[in-house]
Amino acid sequence: MEIFPAIDLFEAKAVRLLRGDYRQMTVYSDDPSAVARDFAAYGARYAHLVDLEGAKDGTTPNLQTVERIAKESGLRVEIGGGIRSEETARRYLDAGVWRVILGTAAVEDPALLERLAGRFGDRVAVGIDVRGGMVATRGWLKDSGVMLEALCGRLLPLGLTGVIVTDITKDGAMGGSNLELYRGLGESFPQLKVTASGGVSSHEDLAALRDSGCWGAIVGKAYYTGAVDLRRAIEENT
Repeated sequence: MEIFPAIDLFEAKAVRLLRGDYRQMTVYSDDPSAVARDFAAYGARYAHLVDLEGAKDGTTPNLQTVERIAKESGLRVEIGGGIRSEETARRYLDAGVWRVILGTAAVEDPALLERLAGRFGDRVAVGIDVRGGMVATRGWLKDSGVMLEALCGRLLPLGLTGVIVTDITKDGAMGGSNLELYRGLGESFPQLKVTASGGVSSHEDLAALRDSGCWGAIVGKAYYTGAVDLRRAIEENT
């Protein structure tokens, strides 16, 4: 299983939200690039970035920060949050990002998803944020009316296999991951490479996700609070 240490970006800072609530934000670093370099020093190969501002309004206010992280860390960087046009996707890919993650656009603009899948292949992944089985969009602020399984079923015909699935109710809460959710996805869609996001609070959580068949796991708050030692997590699970 691949380990993706995470950096959530807001006003060029590394922050974390509690359960997707922008009013409950903790700033962990004023230098996200330095955080990413630490990831690399601990043995990470990947980094998961989210532009929290872009997720709400579809802009790229942290593009320069993302480019710096990609260039200075040497990590395979993925970025989500506000990627709702081909131009935005290209800007990130040209900036050195490994792959872009479509969330809101994957639900609201299936033609864009199909077009990007055809042009960029596996450099496109889909971020699926789930609350009670329903996909949420617009920075977790809107229920889309689309069920998780329905969205997953649209991806394979496009040749897309990379998905990042977040249980919003678990995110940042340090209460463990939704293993039932990920096991169910693995059984229903074995071709998908599922990266689990939300709730990782211990090395035991990571082991359980690995054993559930997840391709990857995102480590966010648990890293910043010291609950998970990144070097150990990588050594034990990759």
